[in-house]
Amino acid sequence: MITQHIQPKVVHNIIPLAFFAPACDFQDESFINQADKHADCLPAAVREALREFHAHPHKSGGLLIKGLTVGELPATPITPTTPTTKDCTSELTLLTVAKCLGEPVGYEPELGGRLIQNLVPTKTASDRQVSTSSKVPLMFHTEAAFHPHRPSYLLLLCLKGDPAASTTLASIREVLPLLSDDVVRVLFQPRFRTAIDESYLHGRTNVLGELVPVLSGEPECPTMVFDADLMVGEDEEAQAALEALSRAVESCHTGVCLEKGDLLVVDNAVAVHGRSQYSPRFDGTDRWLQRTFVVDSLIDSADERQGRVISTTFGI
Repeated sequence: MITQHIQPKVVHNIIPLAFFAPACDFQDESFINQADKHADCLPAAVREALREFHAHPHKSGGLLIKGLTVGELPATPITPTTPTTKDCTSELTLLTVAKCLGEPVGYEPELGGRLIQNLVPTKTASDRQVSTSSKVPLMFHTEAAFHPHRPSYLLLLCLKGDPAASTTLASIREVLPLLSDDVVRVLFQPRFRTAIDESYLHGRTNVLGELVPVLSGEPECPTMVFDADLMVGEDEEAQAALEALSRAVESCHTGVCLEKGDLLVVDNAVAVHGRSQYSPRFDGTDRWLQRTFVVDSLIDSADERQGRVISTTFGI
């Protein structure tokens, strides 16, 4: 289950009211520096929970912080485009927490590399395996499983919730005991490929990544890279092991219906995540999350990054 629920006591004072503005450039490094400075304004319990989560990954792979401030909200947008009428309270809140864990980054194909992305249901993508879907469950996956510089953490801040939409989470710490020794042995071998998301391919399709293992690291406490939709085994035994893992993930996952002011932090090396299906109304009150990605360091992606936007090319 999610590690803990934290009720901040003074988080509404995270930024001075005078800092609110209808149009903040949260891509700008000065805004990120402002967020970094405001980390001390987070309640001590929140700072300690984030420090512990970063230093000693919890078996659940998730941390839920409740009661964060998100500011005044307009109607839920009908596309992921940031509303022009919104103040930047939620963006500063999200980046403040992100800086406690590492370095926030964007990925060029993800809305042009925006550091903070609005996740809202759209009619055009309602039945696809994307974050703006709603009619179908979002299958369990490691965020950007195919990417050499995938995020260390995924942060989801809820601006508006939907009681029917459950964010799902499954940790390798809880899945591992359900797998046979033979399955685990295969999952540790580089016998799996993940299809590159088409948004990264500039019009090309059906490009598979290099052979990689699903599990890595210490046998008793491994990390995991898994995508139920895009990953395949290179041979029959590998595919069978992948399917066994998928069944185990489905059997022991947990779910949380995010509410306004909730922030879910997912350890991308420990847990896979997904989402249940739900029925948006498209009336301005629909579920609205903001998302950001965090890496441990900016050094590894230096040759494939401009500022904080990673622009790795694939399949060339």
